[in-house]
Amino acid sequence: MTVMDHPTANTTGAHVMAAALARHGVTEIFGQSLPSALILAAPHYGIRQVGYRTENGGAAMADAYARISGRVPVVTAQNGPAATLLVPGLAEALKASVPVVAIVQDVHRKFTDKNAFQEMDHFALFGGVSKWVRRVADVDRIDDYIDMAFTAAASGRPGPAVLLVPLDVLDERPELAADAPRRQADLGVWPLDRMGADPACVAEAAKLIAGAKRPLVIAGGGVHGSQAVEALGRLQELGLPVATTVMGKGTVAETHPLSLGVVGYFMAPGGRASHQRELVTDADVVLLVGNRTNQNGTDSWSLYPKGARYIHIDIDGSEIGRNYEALRLKGDARLVLTQLREALEAADLSAIHTRRPALETRIAEGRAAHERDMETLIDWDAAPIRPERLMRDLDGVLPETAITVADASYSSIWIANGLTARRAGQRFLTPRGLAGLGWGLPFALGAKAASPDAPVVCLTGDGGFGHVWGELETARRMKLPVVVIVLNNQILGYQKHAELSLFGDHTDVVHFTAVDHAAIARAVGCNGVRVETPDQFLPALEEAMGKAEVTVIDVVTDERAHPPVTVFQGKEALDY
Repeated sequence: MTVMDHPTANTTGAHVMAAALARHGVTEIFGQSLPSALILAAPHYGIRQVGYRTENGGAAMADAYARISGRVPVVTAQNGPAATLLVPGLAEALKASVPVVAIVQDVHRKFTDKNAFQEMDHFALFGGVSKWVRRVADVDRIDDYIDMAFTAAASGRPGPAVLLVPLDVLDERPELAADAPRRQADLGVWPLDRMGADPACVAEAAKLIAGAKRPLVIAGGGVHGSQAVEALGRLQELGLPVATTVMGKGTVAETHPLSLGVVGYFMAPGGRASHQRELVTDADVVLLVGNRTNQNGTDSWSLYPKGARYIHIDIDGSEIGRNYEALRLKGDARLVLTQLREALEAADLSAIHTRRPALETRIAEGRAAHERDMETLIDWDAAPIRPERLMRDLDGVLPETAITVADASYSSIWIANGLTARRAGQRFLTPRGLAGLGWGLPFALGAKAASPDAPVVCLTGDGGFGHVWGELETARRMKLPVVVIVLNNQILGYQKHAELSLFGDHTDVVHFTAVDHAAIARAVGCNGVRVETPDQFLPALEEAMGKAEVTVIDVVTDERAHPPVTVFQGKEALDY
């Protein structure tokens, strides 16, 4: 029972809002004490505050929390400069189709448009990075607006919703009669509303796939968002090969004989899927599932076959046919995949079954060829250390229950290319909506808050880690033990290598001075370990994963090492 079950004369808008959040399953608010009245009321409804150090970090924590928990998270901020710092995190969530409810304190209603302290136009600020922005100006309508925010965030294509709350609304007492009807709905799960596709289109899609000579499925992050992993697996078992995007990694087990792995912009020699390229380029029917067909995922739109027939499953009809004209299967991925499997089971799949043994052999041969490539391309005992060595060691000890998180830039590629999804549903979180630096550590903290019992390992470069050092204190204070591996090569790697690739030269500030990240960790009371030779890494990793404490492993890595990005292939300027 909560305070709002029996409202009293002392009930304020803050209590009404906290009760509404609890009704939607909220148990954590990512915030920094503001709006204070709401944060003070929240513990009375079973809600704790996860106190971030920076708003951009808090928004990223909320994003990762949503991806792992399947619940709609809440992040809060003060008006003005604090609100502006939410923008990058909400922009990532918008592009990555992740629901977040942001509650932003606004100035007192009597002071609106009078240049009150830190007053600004929050509607304009959030208009481009959210699905929905409203202000609640009536304490009696708090429940209504909270419900609208959660509905906007979790329905259709998920994304951020922003609710502006004048601070005096939270202090005001609503006129709530004891016998007035109360809202009961829990709108805090996503996807909120599931819908299937047109049965006629599903039947046509099944006919295309059954009649194809070289069908292929390419699964994106929408499969995770829809919790459609099991449905996709059933489709794969019918005999269809499945590749994934970076965000789709883990939607199928990469050990499955019909899994191609991650396909996209890092399929040059050394790429795990480099020898599977023709299975993509030669496909005659391609089924896209929750896939934005963006630049990186398609290798600048050069990878997917131009002459193929496309079938596209997506909750957002505007994504279907955006870059590849397709048979439209608009709907929730889990429901539509189930519809499609049922239609295929009623079709003649003899051709698919006949081709399966040879296809499995070809995929296995491609995997073996990649392993041979790595023995010739990589010096596993080099110092400074090659990131590929770190990924090999991590891959050997990472349990299937672990959540692996990467920062943007090279870190996302090292994770996607170097680690193995050994079960369908294994999670690898990467900020691929906008791919901004600094997401790694806060993503890890959000994931840990959502799944406290899961081991969480974060990979970040020294460039990205520099954005968010302060959140180590958050991790310790909020008791969110994660393992952070910092690739310390003293450069902005992607920036320097891209400039060398394009111009044969690089700008000055891609180089950093030496930083001891292990010492930074120890300075805030966390564990810090410095690794300078390959043999030191695995023992340090195993010890860190065995502790219920925050550990930073600062690894001195080779600045010349770069992932197998296809546009880097053959560029002599990178052989420095």
